[in-house]
Amino acid sequence: MCLAIPALVAEVLEHDMAVVDVGGVRKTISLALVDGVAVGDYVIVHVGYALNRLDPEEAAKTLALFAEISAALDASSQ
Repeated sequence: MCLAIPALVAEVLEHDMAVVDVGGVRKTISLALVDGVAVGDYVIVHVGYALNRLDPEEAAKTLALFAEISAALDASSQ
């Protein structure tokens, strides 16, 4: 199964690249598939590529769901 995740654009670099933040982890990704991305935008990231921009409210909902899943998994492993 593959998973695309919302990420906050922290820095736009040269050559269609950007640094994104996912839960405090920073990663360099490609913006080659998406136009007009700016610092502060949320993008959906899959295998190192931004696939599209995402509404901040939708990103927050998705990230909250991921946090709930993580908490539930942690609780069930104890």
